[in-house]
Amino acid sequence: MSRKKLTFTVPGNIEKINAKVFLKKHCNVSSRMIARLKREKDGILRDGKILRTVDLLKGGEVIELNLPEDSSDIVPVNGELKILFEDDYIIVLDKPSDTPVHPTKIHQTDTLANLLAYYQAQKGESYTFRAINRLDKDTTGIVVVAKDRFTANSLFGNMKKTYTAICEGVIENSGTIDKPIKLLEGHTIQRTTAKDGARSVTHYIPVKICKNLTLLDITLETGHTHQIRCHFSSIGHPLAGDDMYSGSLDKISRQALHCNSVSFIHPVTGEKIHIESKLPEDMESLIRERAISASAKDNCFAALQSSFL
Repeated sequence: MSRKKLTFTVPGNIEKINAKVFLKKHCNVSSRMIARLKREKDGILRDGKILRTVDLLKGGEVIELNLPEDSSDIVPVNGELKILFEDDYIIVLDKPSDTPVHPTKIHQTDTLANLLAYYQAQKGESYTFRAINRLDKDTTGIVVVAKDRFTANSLFGNMKKTYTAICEGVIENSGTIDKPIKLLEGHTIQRTTAKDGARSVTHYIPVKICKNLTLLDITLETGHTHQIRCHFSSIGHPLAGDDMYSGSLDKISRQALHCNSVSFIHPVTGEKIHIESKLPEDMESLIRERAISASAKDNCFAALQSSFL
């Protein structure tokens, strides 16, 4: 498999700069990646010749990075894979419910990573599964996967994500939940709010109230496992269908949570990327059913269509 190449041109207004400084500050290449490239044959080149990190660069010179070969050891499994965006560096997937993002001890062949491994094989490609954001097994929506280590390092912490949730009860005003979260004692996955937990901040805006349910637009200031689910349960408004956090299973069989958009600056092209995912049918149906039984002024399905679809 051929190695992926990245090229960078030293800006013309730079008269003299250390190669390592240029790679780190202007190209967003990590120290770890630079060290790895130095060990690779033709890892770092200037105008086609070996470049040492102590060398000086000047405006107009072209730097080429030949990234280490990459591969996937995940079992390929044929299945439906919904792709929202793809280029040589990034692939953005729309994850369905009841699908883990990556293999675990009890989920070896039924994950998003398995489906992507099969897709890679069909295209004659192979790269490590590097999911930049992770969603719970039953949370739906956007998962961004980097096709190489440089792209992954550049995207981590540099994406803006928004979520749609349906919580139980009525929330009339926008707000912020600022409560530390930690693992619940005696459990391996369930979280709880606690003073000695990790700082966790969730911002929310109610989109529409619909017969004891509230449709919310959510952004995260921090990102921790089960943060949204734990936070809304802590204020007495668990997500519909989230029985782990006291939500009712009466109308939906999984937590009503969906990652609906991501925005980021492409690490290689510099392009502003914005990707959206439509609300899944089970959440859409939940709102529709409640809207039909509510008064006309509470027709939140119409609001849902205009806001998210």
